[in-house]
Amino acid sequence: MPETSTTLAMGWDEWARLDGIALADLIRSGQITAREAAAQAAAGVARLNPKLEAVVAMFDDAVADPDIDGPNRNGPFYGVPIFLKDLGSTLKGRPQDSGSATMAGFVATTTDPVLENFLGAGLVPIGRSTTPEFGLTFDTTTDYRGRVVVSRNPWDLTRTPGGSSGGSAAAVAAGIVPLSMASDGGGSIRIPAAFCGIVGLKPSRGRIPHVLSRNEFAARVSTEGVISRTVRDTALALDHMSRTPSGGTFIAMGRPAEPYIDVIARPPGKLRIGLSTGDWGRATRTDPEVAARIRAFALVLEGLGHSMQEIPDADIWDFPMLYGSFITQWVGSRALFPRLAASRGIDEADLPQFCNPMTWQHTLAASAYDKFDIYNMMTANNAVTRQIGRLMDRIDILLVPTLAIRVPEANGPYSLLRDEPFEVWMERLLDAIRYTAPCNETGLPAISLPAGLDSDNLPIGAQLYGNFGREDLLLQLAAQIEQAKPDWFTAMPPVHVAKAG
Repeated sequence: MPETSTTLAMGWDEWARLDGIALADLIRSGQITAREAAAQAAAGVARLNPKLEAVVAMFDDAVADPDIDGPNRNGPFYGVPIFLKDLGSTLKGRPQDSGSATMAGFVATTTDPVLENFLGAGLVPIGRSTTPEFGLTFDTTTDYRGRVVVSRNPWDLTRTPGGSSGGSAAAVAAGIVPLSMASDGGGSIRIPAAFCGIVGLKPSRGRIPHVLSRNEFAARVSTEGVISRTVRDTALALDHMSRTPSGGTFIAMGRPAEPYIDVIARPPGKLRIGLSTGDWGRATRTDPEVAARIRAFALVLEGLGHSMQEIPDADIWDFPMLYGSFITQWVGSRALFPRLAASRGIDEADLPQFCNPMTWQHTLAASAYDKFDIYNMMTANNAVTRQIGRLMDRIDILLVPTLAIRVPEANGPYSLLRDEPFEVWMERLLDAIRYTAPCNETGLPAISLPAGLDSDNLPIGAQLYGNFGREDLLLQLAAQIEQAKPDWFTAMPPVHVAKAG
């Protein structure tokens, strides 16, 4: 029999069936309280976090009083507990380590727009979820000067949940919370969604307001969002996250013509879908099981009435130009690390003692870039963005794998704790993220959806690219797939609140 407890608002089986919208409905109708929902999520952390290491710390005061940070009681998600990714947008008065010993003890003095939007929707932050140091990889492992934290996948505790939003993904997949904060600079929403068998949308560049200290020009590859178990939770969260204060964005996207939560109630109509499982300019091949699963996904789309055409690599991007531009941004911007460390009272000579080994390698590699590289980077970004634009004029959606690999081991080949030549590590990373990083470089929206399990009973993600600003179409198609293949979206991992002993 599933565990029940007289101290909790509901049994774990019932809790696990609720997405954020359903949970908020129960709170709104008075069947449970926001405090009971927070307590249930906190109990889930107590049950599973020793195995998963997905949560850095709890906000005990918010569990005791969910209104302490001012969530909107009239918001559609009021009372739904979430975790704040320990990186990016901050909540005033709450700590944020960014997965790094260099940031230990930092407490936010401002609330960034995305967090204001979360609170406006009624969401209740109850703690912080894990991230690798500064989000530099998709293996959520970090070393806080001797305290190594290795987040683990609820599908297999020897494997990574992905990253850099790995803690959020593990917590959502394990049923602790229905949705959680995430961010994406090279695939960090979509990758953990794929590895954990859940939903992860990277919005278009400019759709979501940035942290107050930067804009989309300075940090063009990165955006924030959520990871969830249902398409409708993602749609409703996007409706609120995309609210931008006046003057609060370098790229003015404007509000969508219609709320996303309303858009997904209608089918998308017949779509022109491109399919690619190609090499995308990399020397390694996509894992055969991944490619086969994406082609099975394509058959589902055809069965829903959509047309499918194979897209050759040559019709997509100039891949050397694209990766060169992405790496210049990704690595070159790490030149700021010594200045950040100095602001924390850490001398540059001592920085290697505070950083994970591969983080320090990023910092050293950044010194190779100069102002001319930045100019060339922006020229290349202009070219590759227009290249994909020409393709998207011919199709509505591009279907590709989320990752070129299957779920790797935790603290394995993509960990920042590895000690090897930076170029070797970076090439391995690029091989894996060949299908995610291009969306960050060009600003396109993309969503990772569950596509079934591989031969090891681990999730594989299918990724859909949309044209710039077309989150509405992506969400419509995702909702249609969710309805057609509910077993892909409701599969439950072995480590889960409803299964814990």
